[in-house]
Amino acid sequence: MAIRKSKLATGDIHHVFSKSIMGFIVFNAASDFQRIRDLCGYYSVEKPYAKFSSYLKLKDKDNFFKKYFKDNKLLVKIIAYCIMPTHIHLILKQENDQGISVFMNNILNGYTRYFNEKIRRKGPLWESRFKNVKVSTDEQLLHLTRYLHLNPNTAKLVESPEEWPYSSYREYLGKVEPDERICRQQDLIDIGIPEYRRFVNSNKDYQRQLAQIKHLMLG
Repeated sequence: MAIRKSKLATGDIHHVFSKSIMGFIVFNAASDFQRIRDLCGYYSVEKPYAKFSSYLKLKDKDNFFKKYFKDNKLLVKIIAYCIMPTHIHLILKQENDQGISVFMNNILNGYTRYFNEKIRRKGPLWESRFKNVKVSTDEQLLHLTRYLHLNPNTAKLVESPEEWPYSSYREYLGKVEPDERICRQQDLIDIGIPEYRRFVNSNKDYQRQLAQIKHLMLG
C-alpha cells in the first residue's frame, strides 16, 4: 500500500479530493448531489447507530438526528465542500484516529452502491485512493475555501458561485437553515458574511483565467 505524502493525523486539516474513473459523470440529477451530501453529513460521526439505507426509510429523520447525532463523537469536522459532476472536494479536520479514511471509505462506497444500483452497473466508481493535502495555516484555509466555492464558476457551470447549490458557499452566506447544514467552520474561519462574499467574488475572473492556462504550467 502506498504511503500518503500528507499523513492523516488527528487534529490536522486536509483538502481531500476524489475523482471518478475516466472523468465519468457520476452526479447527474439533483438527487445524486443530495445523496452524496447526505452521506457526508451522516457519516461524519463516529457511530451513526444505523445503516444509511435504514436511516432513509425513517419517517422522522429530524428527531433521529437530534437524538443520536447531537452528542455523538465526530470522525471529521466538515469545513467546506464542493460537489462537481465528476469529482468532489472536501476540507476536513480529522477529529478521531483514522477519521478521514473511515469517513471517505463510507461516503465513496455508499455512493458507489447507490449509483451502480441506479444505472445497473458493476465495478468501482472512483480513481484509486482519495488524494489529500495538509492545510497548514489559517490564511491557506481561507483561500482554499474560496478555491472550492469558485470551482463551479471556474468550470463555467454558473456565472456566480452562489448559483451552485451543491457546495457549502450558501452555508457560509447564511442561506441554509441550521438543521440542514453539514459544515462546522465557525470556530475556524473568522470572517463576516459580507466580507467573505467580497473575498470570493474578487477572485472569480482570475481563477477562471488561471484554469484556462493551467495546462501550460504542468511541464
